[in-house]
Amino acid sequence: MILHKKIALAGVVLAFLSVLLGAFAAHGLKEIASAETLQSFTTGVRYQMYHALALLFVSTMNNSNKAIKRAYYFFLIGVILFSGSIYALTVASVMDTSIGPFALLTPLGGLCLLIGWGLLLIALLKMSQSKSK
Repeated sequence: MILHKKIALAGVVLAFLSVLLGAFAAHGLKEIASAETLQSFTTGVRYQMYHALALLFVSTMNNSNKAIKRAYYFFLIGVILFSGSIYALTVASVMDTSIGPFALLTPLGGLCLLIGWGLLLIALLKMSQSKSK
């Protein structure tokens, strides 16, 4: 099994923060945020955890494959933009302030996550082709 420490570390840190933020949502935000805001926040937490687990999976793959390295970067940037913007918008909502431009980062982050999954697919297809030769 090939383990790339940097990718695994990113996955573990994102997973840790996901659990921490999930607990914050359940215990800290529950009383002060609207149901819609809380649901949005937990969506950010959920997607962060999905991609933390994806990074742990990616860390076990052959990291000499350029698509694997690119998938790592797109997953990481995607989580920061997607989940991070949702967290910022939630905090702004609770504080009754507006940070409208942050809303533009959410779909950009989602696009980065999709690109990461596409790159992972490419890497897996290349791996299966090289094994069949």
